[in-house]
Amino acid sequence: MRPGRETQHGTTLADTRVDVIVPTFREAENVRPLIARLRQVRNDSGLALFVTFVDDDSRDGIVEAVRELGEDWVRLIVRQGERGLSTAVVHGIEHTTHEVIVVMDADLSHPPERIPDLVRSLAEGADMAFGSRYVAGGSTGAGWGLFRWLNSRVATLLARPFTRIKDPMSGFFALRRRSFEAAEDLNPVGYKIGLELLVKCGCRNVTEVPIRFEDRVHGESKLTFAEQLRYLRHLRRLYIHSFHHFAEFVQFAAVGASGVAVNLAALTLGLLAGMPRPVAVAFGIGVSITSNFLLNRRFTFSHARHYPIARQFAHYVASVALGALVNYAVTLALLAGFPRLLPQGAALGGIAAGTLLNYLTAKFFVFRKARGWPR
Repeated sequence: MRPGRETQHGTTLADTRVDVIVPTFREAENVRPLIARLRQVRNDSGLALFVTFVDDDSRDGIVEAVRELGEDWVRLIVRQGERGLSTAVVHGIEHTTHEVIVVMDADLSHPPERIPDLVRSLAEGADMAFGSRYVAGGSTGAGWGLFRWLNSRVATLLARPFTRIKDPMSGFFALRRRSFEAAEDLNPVGYKIGLELLVKCGCRNVTEVPIRFEDRVHGESKLTFAEQLRYLRHLRRLYIHSFHHFAEFVQFAAVGASGVAVNLAALTLGLLAGMPRPVAVAFGIGVSITSNFLLNRRFTFSHARHYPIARQFAHYVASVALGALVNYAVTLALLAGFPRLLPQGAALGGIAAGTLLNYLTAKFFVFRKARGWPR
């Protein structure tokens, strides 16, 4: 066995077998230079690296490129009928067996030479180790402009409730298989699989290794506007997973805020159409109840979309009836007590009076989650 560096716990890297998972889509040109660098890492560090490319049926010559390498420690899995970086990584992990797992991109932006440092961090007690652009010693390529830097920083800021590390957006990381197998409710979407695993695997001791993040040489960037929207969806799922009741209430409040606009708009239209004030107030409340129901069913309590909508709507109307009556009574009372008050202003007071009551009845009566029902 080749000699390896010794950690503070006396474990040599040469004893470590590592599965390197590399998700690909139209990255055939990068296979040969990436494997050449990984081969050098194998020789220099003594790590037993086993590389698994997981390709989303690119049909760009990657099958031939891997076959021509003729390396028994490199293999290719081609997925058909499914696409996505995060799910490709999970697929690769599930189809490998070694205890240490490293995930990296195929575009040569991640330096394979830092894999030994990631593995060493795990050997020294870390639950997970990230290659970081933003710690001391880390950097980015010359092609990084202000927009790309700002995009990365904003994405990192949005992830701050989950971790204090500086670069949780990094796609270059290592973790133990037992950590992966302890994951709860893996449900990745988009490309930030590292953040998904950090949260769902319950990783607490997370370290960062400085890297230089290089600009890609071949192929096209997969970071599109659609991927950025998927990241926001991903964050929503993680917020619900980690801060379930608080996240639900925030979403409920956001839907309620949209209901305010709907209520006021419907009230105004009713008044313009000549409805008497009490009728217009009731009309605005009814329209907002309907819009709030549809939005809460789609977003706040999305697990409940599997239930029959007609019965659910009837339950919702029953549950908010008291809140609606309070809303109606307060609005009319304000109009009677303050004759110069605009109807819209009185309606705001009525809306405020019923919001918390509506949340509690919606959560525990209408959209309650049955035991064992999927999110």
